[in-house]
Amino acid sequence: MPASSEFVTLCQAQVDLLTQSLGAALSVVYVTEELVEEKETKLIPIVAYPEAGVIYSEKRSLSLLPNELQGMSGKRRLPSAVDDDEAILGEWARDEGKSSPNQGKDNFLLQQRQIVFPLIHDEVVMGLLVTSRGDRAWNEAERSQIEEIAETIAIACILDQRSQWLEQRFAEQQRLQAQQNDLLHNLLHQLRNPLTALRTFGKLLVKRLGLDDKNGEFANSILRESDRIQDLLQQFDRVIDLTDNLYQPSEEGILGDLLTISPVDSQVEIEKEKRVKQPLLLLPESGLMSVVSLSACSLVEVLDSVLAAAFAIAQERNLTFKADIPDNLPTIKCHTKALTEVLSNIVDNALKYTPSGGKIFVEIKRKDPPDGKFLGVAVSDNGPGIPQQDLEHLFTRGFRGVQAKTEIPGTGLGLAIAQELVQQMQGKIEVFSPAKHPEIKECGTTFIVWLQEFSK
Repeated sequence: MPASSEFVTLCQAQVDLLTQSLGAALSVVYVTEELVEEKETKLIPIVAYPEAGVIYSEKRSLSLLPNELQGMSGKRRLPSAVDDDEAILGEWARDEGKSSPNQGKDNFLLQQRQIVFPLIHDEVVMGLLVTSRGDRAWNEAERSQIEEIAETIAIACILDQRSQWLEQRFAEQQRLQAQQNDLLHNLLHQLRNPLTALRTFGKLLVKRLGLDDKNGEFANSILRESDRIQDLLQQFDRVIDLTDNLYQPSEEGILGDLLTISPVDSQVEIEKEKRVKQPLLLLPESGLMSVVSLSACSLVEVLDSVLAAAFAIAQERNLTFKADIPDNLPTIKCHTKALTEVLSNIVDNALKYTPSGGKIFVEIKRKDPPDGKFLGVAVSDNGPGIPQQDLEHLFTRGFRGVQAKTEIPGTGLGLAIAQELVQQMQGKIEVFSPAKHPEIKECGTTFIVWLQEFSK
């Protein structure tokens, strides 16, 4: 991973120290490009003085050091290596050596004037510090100072790599946490539709059963337990919101990780965390995201299960609910439970936002675009409608627009879930406000869910 600007600044400060305090004429800090086992480790220059002293290219990457720079690493020695294309640093050093009349003596002085310290942590070489001066050899005190500078850069290098790795890990954890919370919100929303139907059936039973009916207590128990479930769902919502607020990084935890994670392990973990993204379909019965194949489904059977609860809820809320569903409809390409969830969300919105005495219509539409035949389920109501400024954000998770200012409860998830599922079933949703229905003269809303007819 690339070095951070903070690490480069620290390296520059150390090179300045070598130049100003110790009189170094040429200094370069190299770091390893990768820390992956069974791969050649390349060294790239991060900071150099003078800046023109080292020119980096793929052919002159210093993946292997020139011979004359071997064995000059102070207390630590580098493995032997041969490089046909020698680094400019070596060329510069040899040029300095040519000025001496005594070649053997010059070679000895050259070795004394050049120092190469590896940047090592936990027996892993993370780079090199190369420094040289042409006027005099380094003494032992100066060598010790240079070694301390190399150790400082090595510690900074490992902390920089680990800091970046932890930032990536934390970002990945945040992403997974957000996905998990979205999934939980989806499931809670999906539970509310059958719960509303269950409570409505319970209320109808209480009304139809007389006070003296021995089954009346069972109907009251249905209502009582439904209320308990509704309270639990509200508690789940509060817990998820609390988790979002508390999910912050711990400085102590990050510092502990910085001191214990090896650079090689961090690179391996990053590679393991790369995932291949695939289309996902949310299945209400499992609460999991999984890839599901589409098949031929009966639209009539799906609508029967959705409309049975809708008629009961409309009756309890004093709404006129009309459905015009032909019996001989062709099969469509979908996933039955996913389509049930989609239509339940749209019908539930119509029931929720249509005031008492209002009307709701469900009908089937057809169209033959160039890409195949489609069947559409249209749900229209004569409610207050949707303002134009809200239409473009209607399928955004958590968005409720002007409805957020009303007392009507909602999470802003139903339409977002519906659109995602429809898209995964290779269909689309259209919305019109004012409604497109002959019996609705003004306001209102029409949603149409389009799905392809199944072709063998």
